[in-house]
Amino acid sequence: MIAIIDYGVGNLRSVAKAFEYIGQPVVVTSDPQAVLQADKVVLPGVGAFGKAMENLIERGMAPVVREVIGSGRPFLGICLGLQLLFEESAETFGDREIAYPGLGILPGKVLRFPAGSGLKIPQIGWNQIRQFQDCPLFKEVADCSYAYFVHSYYVKPADKAMVACTTDYGIEYCSGVATGNLFAVQFHPEKSSAAGLQMLRNFGAL
Repeated sequence: MIAIIDYGVGNLRSVAKAFEYIGQPVVVTSDPQAVLQADKVVLPGVGAFGKAMENLIERGMAPVVREVIGSGRPFLGICLGLQLLFEESAETFGDREIAYPGLGILPGKVLRFPAGSGLKIPQIGWNQIRQFQDCPLFKEVADCSYAYFVHSYYVKPADKAMVACTTDYGIEYCSGVATGNLFAVQFHPEKSSAAGLQMLRNFGAL
C-alpha cells in the first residue's frame, strides 16, 4: 500500500487518481500510524513553505517523514514535498526575506527564481527534465522528456551527487533528487502525461 500524506496542503486527489489509474493501491491519510505502516510513502504539496512545515509539525507528520525515510522504505516527494526535505527556504515578502526551517533531511536550501530574467514567475507549464544519474524513477523514461511544473522556488542541494535531473528556466536548476530510498521531484508526475505515469509506475515497482 502507498500512503499519500494529507497535511492540508495541495490537491492530493490528483496524485491518488494517477496511482489508481496505473493499478497501484493507495490511501490518502492524515494518520501518522497509517503512514508508518505503509509500504511506500508520498509527500505531495503546493503552496507556501512556512505554512506547510507548520502543518506537518502540528499534525505530527514531521517525525513520521524522517522515520519512514530512515527505515529504507521508498519515499517520493512531489513539488513542495521536494522542497520541504531541505534545511530551509528563503521566502520573499515584498522587500523582506524570511528563512523558514525545513525538515533538514537533505543538505541545501530552497531559493526563489531570480528577478529580471524576463521569465514569468511562477514557472507554470511544460518544461524538459535532463537526467543526471541512472535513477530508478526514470526507467523507460526518455532523457529530456517534458514534465509539468508550477513553482516559484527551486532547490539547491549542497551535495551535487544527489541531483537526479535538472531543468532550464532562466537558470539550470535541480528539478529532482535521488539518494538511496528517497526520490523527490519539483514537477508533477501525476500531471505529466505518459512520462509522469511511467515514473509513478517505477516508484510503485520499487
